[in-house]
Amino acid sequence: MATKRKVEVIVPAEESDQLLIRPLGAGQEVGRSCIILEFKGRKIMLDCGIHPGLEGMDALPYIDLIDPAEIDLLLISHFHLDHCGALPWFLQKTSFKGRTFMTHATKAIYRWLLSDYVKVSNISADDMLYTETDLEESMDKIETINFHEVKEVAGIKFWCYHAGHVLGAAMFMIEIAGVKLLYTGDFSRQEDRHLMAAEIPSVKPDILIIESTYGTHIHEKREEREARFCNTVHDIVNREGRCLIPVFALGRAQELLLILDEYWQNHPELHDIPIYYASSLAKKCMAVYQTYVNAMNDKIRKAININNPFVFKHISNLKSMDHFDDIGPSVVMASPGMMQSGLSRELFESWCTDKRNGVIIAGYCVEGTLAKHIMSEPEEITTMSGQKLQLKMSVDYISFSAHTDYQQTSEFIRALKPPHVILVHGEQNEMARLKAALIREYEDNDQVHIEVHNPRNTEAVTLNFRGEKLAKVMGSLADKKSVQGQRVSGILVKKNFNYHILNPSDLSTYTELAMSTVKQTQAIPFTGPYSLLVCHLRNLTGDVEELDGTEKNTLKIFKNIILIYEAGMVLLEWLANPLNDMYADAVTTVVLEVQSNPKAQKGQSGNQLCMLFIWIFSFKCFVDCRKHTIYSSCFILSDTQSSNLFITLESLCLKGVVEVYRGRNPLFS
Repeated sequence: MATKRKVEVIVPAEESDQLLIRPLGAGQEVGRSCIILEFKGRKIMLDCGIHPGLEGMDALPYIDLIDPAEIDLLLISHFHLDHCGALPWFLQKTSFKGRTFMTHATKAIYRWLLSDYVKVSNISADDMLYTETDLEESMDKIETINFHEVKEVAGIKFWCYHAGHVLGAAMFMIEIAGVKLLYTGDFSRQEDRHLMAAEIPSVKPDILIIESTYGTHIHEKREEREARFCNTVHDIVNREGRCLIPVFALGRAQELLLILDEYWQNHPELHDIPIYYASSLAKKCMAVYQTYVNAMNDKIRKAININNPFVFKHISNLKSMDHFDDIGPSVVMASPGMMQSGLSRELFESWCTDKRNGVIIAGYCVEGTLAKHIMSEPEEITTMSGQKLQLKMSVDYISFSAHTDYQQTSEFIRALKPPHVILVHGEQNEMARLKAALIREYEDNDQVHIEVHNPRNTEAVTLNFRGEKLAKVMGSLADKKSVQGQRVSGILVKKNFNYHILNPSDLSTYTELAMSTVKQTQAIPFTGPYSLLVCHLRNLTGDVEELDGTEKNTLKIFKNIILIYEAGMVLLEWLANPLNDMYADAVTTVVLEVQSNPKAQKGQSGNQLCMLFIWIFSFKCFVDCRKHTIYSSCFILSDTQSSNLFITLESLCLKGVVEVYRGRNPLFS
């Protein structure tokens, strides 16, 4: 992992050298993140989210373009719905049989966040993608991974880095056949009150798939943003208004709670004004955050030794409107963040007609959601029941969205210098502006060559990678000192994308393979005398051994073929392999020839049997000498009468045709 192998991008020699990246969601849009990666026969899915602005099946990525059964690995970057909201459906309702990984914190929060999504979704049961039962059963199919822990699935190596953004968010580095790809998911390079900044990997990727949410925008400084937020909240409650802050139950909510609790602590005049964290998951969410403080930044880890910063002094949990005494000014943080439904939508519709009240949009909003709609300050809004209401409350947008801005994105790319950058998770215009800015940044730099791609949904980016294939000699073959030009003979074993050369006897030691043997037995009718058969076989091969200590007359021929002589029959036994099979065929031919020509006497053979002996003898010599003659077109042998035998190899391989000529070789006449 420490040494980076340079991978040349050239025209591929085979289709498997093509690496394909296809967004099924988050291609020139924000929402339903789902990226498919295909390389060397492996398929990986990166995230499986839903679109916050759509409902039911329409909210899913374009899953119908793939066969889920072909996906080997599914990696989830973090717990936000647009990155994991479709996961229970994909795990329970499709043919997917691969493995799924996310970090420990992501899995813990995923369970509660999606449970809340199921409960607050404002659609019929028939249109729901999955149920609580589906969600529960999906938990058993999800495996966890620690940050920087290397895992391998089907030859795919992967590990993850801290991404910032939210608790447990991960960037995944994936390596297939030496080619490395980094998927950032949503990430932030700015440390905030509780999260560390995203790491810059020490390993340089060949491909970077990176979010482009904010395009070329530059975020305001954190201190200025926090001051503007606190002042806006203060102004709303000072005018006797109610302040609504729509947030997702987990993520930016905890950052804002830390800010408000500290601000209230420093302003005694506000102590009588309540702050509510309105979520059915409030207690469960905070328990998760208190559990995973070690995954947060140094400030939080140090503070936990004194007192838990997530035990708030000025903030109360609010499960539902039934527990809310709506009298006088208050501050309510309610989910969901884009007000599609749930408590935040309910409170907004109740408060929007009073000009004393105010709503602060504190995160990124997707097209098609109410939060995005009210940012254009319309005169009226449509309630979930279809009623028209006047919009008189103030609307402020103060982004605490933990996504990179242009400065962070460009610095991140500059540090990694990947040859290929794939932009995802950004609206079409923002993505186009970011692509143009990155191209301008590197167009005059001869030292760095970066290609930038911004594919639409379902549009594939195809890249060509062809690395050298190296085989490692292992086991007993490696015990001998190698000499330059030496030929190594063994079995080539390919496991995933690694090649090894092994002695067959080492297979069971270094692989999960085992050597199997097949014992062949052949019965041949034979009524001739045993001595005659032995004579002909000895004249043929000169390699006949009579075995003692056996009940029946037994011969060993060619060192590997056992011949057992019985009344009226000859049995041949041998271990099956191409060489022994050919020896057995030769012996069988002799037995059949002697059986069919009972008049043949010892030392006296007819023309046909003589030519057979010559053929078999030549064949044996050919087999014995094949290693030394594989690069020759002809070799010369001599029989017992000193007659020359010329053997030509017409195809330089064991399957080549062998022609035997007695006397002068016509090739050299």
